Amino acid sequence: MTDDAPSITAEQFAAQTSRIIASVSAVIDGKPDAVRSALVCLLAQGHLLIEDVPGVGKTMLARALAASVDATVRRIQFTPDLLPGDVTGVSVYDPVDREFVFKPGAIFAHIVIADEINRASPKTQSALLEAMEEGQVTVDGATHPLPDPFLVVATQNPLEMEGTYPLPEAQRDRFMMRISMGYPDAAAEALMLRQRDTVNPLSAVTPVADAASVRSLIAHARKVHVAEAVEEYAVALAQATRMDPSLHLGASPRATLQLVRSAKVHAALDGRDYVIPDDLAELLSPVFAHRLLPARGAHRAGAQPVEAALAQILDRVRVPLAARL
Repeated sequence: MTDDAPSITAEQFAAQTSRIIASVSAVIDGKPDAVRSALVCLLAQGHLLIEDVPGVGKTMLARALAASVDATVRRIQFTPDLLPGDVTGVSVYDPVDREFVFKPGAIFAHIVIADEINRASPKTQSALLEAMEEGQVTVDGATHPLPDPFLVVATQNPLEMEGTYPLPEAQRDRFMMRISMGYPDAAAEALMLRQRDTVNPLSAVTPVADAASVRSLIAHARKVHVAEAVEEYAVALAQATRMDPSLHLGASPRATLQLVRSAKVHAALDGRDYVIPDDLAELLSPVFAHRLLPARGAHRAGAQPVEAALAQILDRVRVPLAARL
């Protein structure tokens, strides 16, 4: 969908992405990794899942990214009574023309903020599956394409909190990355108290990019070179998760593809036109962890079983030699 986007230089890519990062960072204090992850998902044509306790800035990050890009933005507050048609749209009978007319739902936007996605029922959550994977919505047998670019930034509360439904495996697999915001440090929290007592920082955000420029950034990132040895390394990491005895469910082929796509953007943001193994290693946990399930009884002291398994996989899977890159 971005093949017809105008070409840009590496310098233009760096300048444009720096403006987006600076704009979002002006709202999200002290969370550069979260801001970068959101931009990686946008430019890699993936979707972002932000999981954390309430009040740490999950929705603020999504809204800051949306405000920095001059494109259509919709926010959906997921609740137990939300229906699939509220998300995708419905066909409504027009008595004048005596025919059914499709009324688009909230999913029809460049950036969709799915707030507290795990407070809706699994049936409503599943309304996002086709949209997130294929960039389209099918209602009453008719297919309706979504805008390009298209990004879902979903927030969810930890499952231990009341009124939450766990996302099914198929839904989690649609998200390119899962990140956590974490609590701000003392300095950032004190600064927030001073700056946000009377002024909403989002009100000062002005768009620094539009949909057309985002498509050009996506097209530029796609051209980043991935050597055959690096591709083999990505496949080896994915296969290792499928054979690890401490994991009940390993990474899907979609996960491998999204790992490489996100690594391309990661490399481009670092000013390189090629991917190195370190790109894959750094993104492995954000891209893979939410898709994996630990085996029953799996436990490693001092760490979550999935994250600990990924750390051990990184240690034992052979990194390709520089001469082969």
